[in-house]
Amino acid sequence: MLFTSMYSQQNLSAKDIVKKADDNMRGKTSQADITIKIIRPTWSREMNMKAWSKGDDYSMILVTSPAKEKGTVFLKRIKEVWNWIPSIERSIKLPPSMMSQSWMGTDFTNDDLVKEASSTVDYDHKLLGKEMISDKDCYKIEMIPKPSAAIVWEKVIVWIDSKDFLQLKAEFYDEDGELVNIMNSSEVKEVGGRKITSKVEMFPIDKKGNSTVIIYNDIVFDKDINDNFFTTRNMKKLK
Repeated sequence: MLFTSMYSQQNLSAKDIVKKADDNMRGKTSQADITIKIIRPTWSREMNMKAWSKGDDYSMILVTSPAKEKGTVFLKRIKEVWNWIPSIERSIKLPPSMMSQSWMGTDFTNDDLVKEASSTVDYDHKLLGKEMISDKDCYKIEMIPKPSAAIVWEKVIVWIDSKDFLQLKAEFYDEDGELVNIMNSSEVKEVGGRKITSKVEMFPIDKKGNSTVIIYNDIVFDKDINDNFFTTRNMKKLK
């Protein structure tokens, strides 16, 4: 049995490895309580939110604090992304060109948070070898966006732990091949019956002292969520 499991693991493709890492953090469904900290050289601020996801096709994010942004909602439904802005009581459909812009002043893009792009479907994958990250043996994988995908990056390199299939690091490169952002994931915890990286930090290379930290306070996996939950009508009702 051990031999079989070792053999099957060695024969995983780069795409299989990325999919396993994706599934680990996503499950069939997930409901999460999240804190985001934006850190700047002279100030910092915190936001709290609830997030729901179902497979690759559906996700919803509700900002619960601070008061200024409370009630703001982002919805991904198949390939459409919507933003509910309570102050003007309007839903706005975000065009693909906005997916590469900053998500609410953080160092993450709209796509990083809402995940319009699929890390398995919208990229070609190549295994570059293995490297140690934080004392863990990791697969190093190059992800090149497919020509049909509306993705701003020229390439993304990810490091995925070969034991637990958790993504521990990612590097994002622009069209000139320059490194733009580094994302580190850490603080592995067992939450909702599975291991996840509960802390994710994004560092923009050209902005010293800037970073954004995502902390997963709690996640419930695989609890049934109806597709009808992920609708523009429901955005304005969330609490």
